[in-house]
Amino acid sequence: MRLALVAILLGFPLVEIGLLVHLAETHGWWVLGWVVLAACAGFALLKEARFALVARIGAAIAVGRFPIAALVDSARTVIAGLFLIFPGIISDFIALTLLLLPRPAHVEPFPARGFGNVVDGQFRRER
Repeated sequence: MRLALVAILLGFPLVEIGLLVHLAETHGWWVLGWVVLAACAGFALLKEARFALVARIGAAIAVGRFPIAALVDSARTVIAGLFLIFPGIISDFIALTLLLLPRPAHVEPFPARGFGNVVDGQFRRER
């Protein structure tokens, strides 16, 4: 199991470098532009995720939902941003796949806000 993990961790960057070199030889300078634009998009995603995490958690708590969906959504954005920063076509494809996956369903553990069958009135005890 460890050998497979080491092979994946060492093989992935080598495959990315080989693919980038091959694409640069066949298609020219646009590959460098692609890598630079993808890295800029990755940094923008990381910045957006940093600022949006607190807002997403606060919004989820305000409506009575678990904030785990907000955490998962922000984690996916961070991982996609890191894959975009890592130079390569395969990592960019993985990042776009993460960004295009459907968002997690919202879990509502608490009852909806409102008063339901509550009758508003006044009470006074007489002796």
